[in-house]
Amino acid sequence: MTAADSGPEMHSAGGGRDAQLKHTGLRPGWTTGACATAAATAAYTALLTGEFPDPVTITLPKGQTPAFALAVEELTEGDGAQKRAMAGVVKDAGDDPDVTHGVLIRATVTALPPGYGVHFRAGPGVGTVTRPGLPLDVGEPAINPVPREMMRGHLARVAADYGITADAEITVSADNGEEIARSTWNPRLGILGGLSVLGTTGIVVPYSCSAWIDSIRRGVDVARAAGRTHLAGCTGSTSERTVTAEYALPDDALLDMGDFAGAVLKYVRRHPVERLTLCGGFAKLSKLAAGHLDLHSGRSQVDKGFLASLARDGGASEELASAVAAANTGLEALQLCMARGVPLGDLVAAAARDQAIGVLRGAPVAVDVVCIDRAGTVVGRSGIR
Repeated sequence: MTAADSGPEMHSAGGGRDAQLKHTGLRPGWTTGACATAAATAAYTALLTGEFPDPVTITLPKGQTPAFALAVEELTEGDGAQKRAMAGVVKDAGDDPDVTHGVLIRATVTALPPGYGVHFRAGPGVGTVTRPGLPLDVGEPAINPVPREMMRGHLARVAADYGITADAEITVSADNGEEIARSTWNPRLGILGGLSVLGTTGIVVPYSCSAWIDSIRRGVDVARAAGRTHLAGCTGSTSERTVTAEYALPDDALLDMGDFAGAVLKYVRRHPVERLTLCGGFAKLSKLAAGHLDLHSGRSQVDKGFLASLARDGGASEELASAVAAANTGLEALQLCMARGVPLGDLVAAAARDQAIGVLRGAPVAVDVVCIDRAGTVVGRSGIR
């Protein structure tokens, strides 16, 4: 089996990939930043020596040393600015459902005169920052700070082996990146033209959801920088349409919260806005009402006993409360109560708001909650507190 068939290998004192497999049963992968660093290191080495290292080994921020097979390579001979090298690595996201899995990440390195240092450009498929609030200035290529430092550090080590300083321009590209980016947060965050080059550790931990949570945080940052005072955390596209219709919020005020209500609340606690609306399906928000901050079906369940208790508080008879407790789904429990005039949707929304206020710990944020059914119809709402 070739390196290209088996994917990158990793060696580290801590057992590396094999140790992670034993703990999770899932195969970890590599961030776009790690792939770009490997490609840039190979290209710069070829620029100095005429030969591409393949596989190319890099050192990640926590000390792991993965080796990446090159998918493409190209060396253009010449002097000065005419001399450049390109190498590409296919991103392997492991068992994580990452939209960038399988994308070819290319780095083209062009020599610069001594003293110029290392500079970055966005090539085809890599986005450009167009709004403030991100950890990069407007106009900069969407190559995040840690991947930049990784690339600078690796080029510096290669240069030191030959007694020179690293002076080069790195252009990072992603095949089909502009098309793929349309299904990410990038357009809403003001990153236009392609993907972001991300990663703080270099490793993608399957289903860690760290990238989603980081996108939530960047969404809050961008909205605040744009002067938005009312944000909405939404569990999906239907709830986004509902809050847009209800409050006429612009796109950059909408946070794709998914199942991560806790991530939204904890970040807004540290970075307050005047008002936060949480909108989502009745069943998901009933989990928040019961005290769960992670709303994923695999990590929290609808508590029908809790719903029955709320129904009693809302005037339900014992017979109805028992029927709610025995319901097959949260939606069935809601429908039972609606048929008998018990406002279970409003009660869940109010309880979810109270839980949110508790997580905010006194932060100056007014909160309201909107519960919807699968069609997007509002079935419950709380007041603002």
